[in-house]
Amino acid sequence: MQKPELLVPVGNVESFYAALKGGANAVYLGTKHFNARERAANFSLTQLLQIIDEAQKNHVKVYITLNTVIKNHELDELLDILWFLSKTKVSAIIVQDWGTFYLTRRFFPHLTIHASTQMANHNSAGTGFSKKMGFARVILSRELTGSELEAIQENTPIETEIFVHGALCYSFSGMCLFSSYLGGAGANRGLCAQPCRRFYKNDHSERLLFSMKDNQQIQMVPKLMEMGIASLKIEGRLKSAEYVHHVTRAYRMVIDDLSKMDEAFHLLESDLGREKTQWFMAKQHQTPLTTYAGTGKPIGRVVAVQKNQATIWSPDPLKAGNRIRIRAQDDSEPVTITLNHFVKTDENSYVIATDNTSLKPGDEVTLISTGDNRFPSKLKGDAPKLIPPIPQNLKSEIFSKIKSPRGIGKETLFLRINNLEWLPMISFEYINHLIIQLTKTEFAHFDFSLPILNEDASKIWIELPRFIPEKDIDFYKEILAGFSKHGLNHFSISHLSQKELLPEGAVFGTNENVYCYNDAAANLIIGEKATWITSPFENDMENLFAGNCRNILIPMFYYPRLFYSRQPVKLENNNFSDDKNKYRVFIRNGMTVVVPQIPVSLLQYKTKLTQQGFHQFLLDLSFEEPSKNTLKKVVTKLKRSEAAQPSTTFNFKLGMR
Repeated sequence: MQKPELLVPVGNVESFYAALKGGANAVYLGTKHFNARERAANFSLTQLLQIIDEAQKNHVKVYITLNTVIKNHELDELLDILWFLSKTKVSAIIVQDWGTFYLTRRFFPHLTIHASTQMANHNSAGTGFSKKMGFARVILSRELTGSELEAIQENTPIETEIFVHGALCYSFSGMCLFSSYLGGAGANRGLCAQPCRRFYKNDHSERLLFSMKDNQQIQMVPKLMEMGIASLKIEGRLKSAEYVHHVTRAYRMVIDDLSKMDEAFHLLESDLGREKTQWFMAKQHQTPLTTYAGTGKPIGRVVAVQKNQATIWSPDPLKAGNRIRIRAQDDSEPVTITLNHFVKTDENSYVIATDNTSLKPGDEVTLISTGDNRFPSKLKGDAPKLIPPIPQNLKSEIFSKIKSPRGIGKETLFLRINNLEWLPMISFEYINHLIIQLTKTEFAHFDFSLPILNEDASKIWIELPRFIPEKDIDFYKEILAGFSKHGLNHFSISHLSQKELLPEGAVFGTNENVYCYNDAAANLIIGEKATWITSPFENDMENLFAGNCRNILIPMFYYPRLFYSRQPVKLENNNFSDDKNKYRVFIRNGMTVVVPQIPVSLLQYKTKLTQQGFHQFLLDLSFEEPSKNTLKKVVTKLKRSEAAQPSTTFNFKLGMR
């Protein structure tokens, strides 16, 4: 049985050496920009050259993460980085944005490309399409069950990689807009503010609703090896070098000798992460949700506070070098202290030096690092000779080749619904196209005799769900072929790979979940024969106007899907709130969807958008109660370029960071 690669996170120099010492076969890390962990220290280009050299000496591969979405004005810098990487011996790049993929494949073809988990590949349609497009490896979604993973492996012609350890997101990776909604710092930009680790109000109580335990699949390693998974990946570019070393050692131990499972399991008990879960990989699904948001091991509490010192009670012995986190009972900003100076006053009491005035008796104390292992903080060897920058004439030539078509000038209005009760209220007298979202049950029992279908079938688009489990691929292929036979052969797809499920001769557009933030991405998607492209919900006006492409469907009224998850939550009345906003929860197709209570309205920008050359507009009434009055009001306000109230503008005016 072939051993899988052990792929380890590196967020700083110390964790790089920790990964090497722990037994990594490969490491993944980011430059200062365009990676999904912008808050990690990350690496300069000079450091990157040193790391590649040091890794090669240790027979370790280096993968570079370029796994964020890219704005139009950033394409220039992205080309600089791709040029630089193309002149190094980097083993592969990991990408999310279709524009990054397009530029790499077309202009830097010898760079190996891996599809990030942010691309949300979750079935063999996704892996097969990735192979066809030119990816060398797919990092699969974390939400898969063991049986789904096994079935995908059997039908997959490409290397696969899965996360086996580390933090879990509540939402599907790549589909979370919550952080962006709270202030423009998007997860798809590497700036996640961790909304799933926050307390929310529900039924007069305030608690964690979406905080996930940590992923731990050490017991699954034998099965994963049997399946032929190419790479086992550890999450944690924001984690300490000590954590990286501990976890790497444990998985290295089991990969090399399956009989050492118990020893490795014991080693992981000291990783100082959160509670652990196998989530959907477990045979018996148990809740992966935790009531504790932080990492580390709770060890005691503050019992007294004096000037410049505090007394801690802890049954766990403390020692010099330990790092502790003290969390106040009111959940204010926690305090982190390295124990350099302290006195043990009795068996379980310690007086520590601190000038922090916010500590109070009763505050919880958590051990977050033992300080046992120290790793070099500076890279070895001399600074390498820098690579000359990309020639300006080559960059200009590349930009001249990625200009997208400006689009049509005729105003076109799309309406989207996810409730069939809307249908009797809709007329093509005031809309041009209708997008219908269906549940799996509605797909199976669709009534092709509905009156609206007789008006003009070419104006109706059937939307595919964002998540299609492996077992349902054949179902959707057959169902969509049936729709086509009834004259409904226009489709809205939620993942670019879904074009492979469509019947021959079908016409398709891409919805907001097929991210298109730049002209390079637009070029690729149009090249795949998409009739129209939807601007992502978290896009902003400045970026939209900076692009050349105008064949873009602009969402003008909608409820953004802030969380899209396979994990249910227990809520009273399916709503919750924070200090500023209220939210609603819907269960659809077995998925938990969180949306804000008030919609996003860009109706007031219609005139400005038209002046800029945009002429295709989307009114998304999903999650609205069917009402002819609501429909009429929203259409009228769009025509008048008036805002709907109450509403927000999401990132459109303030910008996505």
